[in-house]
Amino acid sequence: MRAGLALWCAAMAGYALLYIPLAIVVLFSFNDSELNAQWMGFTTRWYATLLRDADMLAAARNSLVIASISSTLSTLLGTMAGIAMHKYRFRVLPVLVLAPVAMPEILLGVSLLLFFRQMLDLTLGFWSILVSHITFSLGAVAIIVHSRLIGMDKNVFEAARDLGANPWKTFRHVTLPLILPAVVAGFLIAFTLSIDDFVITFFNAGVGVKTLPLQIYSMIKVAVTPEVNAVSTLLMTVTLTMIVAASRISPEVLHGRLHAHKSTGRKRA
Repeated sequence: MRAGLALWCAAMAGYALLYIPLAIVVLFSFNDSELNAQWMGFTTRWYATLLRDADMLAAARNSLVIASISSTLSTLLGTMAGIAMHKYRFRVLPVLVLAPVAMPEILLGVSLLLFFRQMLDLTLGFWSILVSHITFSLGAVAIIVHSRLIGMDKNVFEAARDLGANPWKTFRHVTLPLILPAVVAGFLIAFTLSIDDFVITFFNAGVGVKTLPLQIYSMIKVAVTPEVNAVSTLLMTVTLTMIVAASRISPEVLHGRLHAHKSTGRKRA
């Protein structure tokens, strides 16, 4: 009993260290003072200030465009990689797909920088950021899709083939509906990884293109202003929303789809 209580207290202390600083950032984003040292009253003017900041709006637009495109393409490629990892027993394939996920971000950022500049002689900017985000998001999607496929009965796919379905029909009518929640969860995780990334983006952004994390970094070089707290709070809200949605969508949606499918089948019968 005492050991359990001690573990519970230790866990709470650990979570407190993680979340209290985040709570302070959120609290001081509503502080009616240009300094973060003292609470001077409640205000929302720092959020209104963000809407008039042209640099911040441009950075937010870049982040949303890059995150949308990179998460869509990485979901497509990652889904194919996850299916290939499940279907074929090439030992080197999981290593190739998952290596960017486990690799240190600074190493991946530097290697992509050298590849774009030394090998391709590419001017760094929007496209270099987009390709780099696809690179590190692809593996995360592949892990989620592959994990979902591992728990499935392979006889389902073989039964579809025995009934005359070609590979495309089997994928469209059997495989895709079953892995759809994992695909959606992978998209949300890829979007979150892209919109939050700083290290890899820092090495591959070049001059003239800034994402939201890079804009925040340039602002805190002078001081952590309430405007920085406000944009950090908004970024945190988007990230947490995506993570919660991704964590809830897979099992619940799957069970809901199967239950609805069975109910429809019984009614038709």
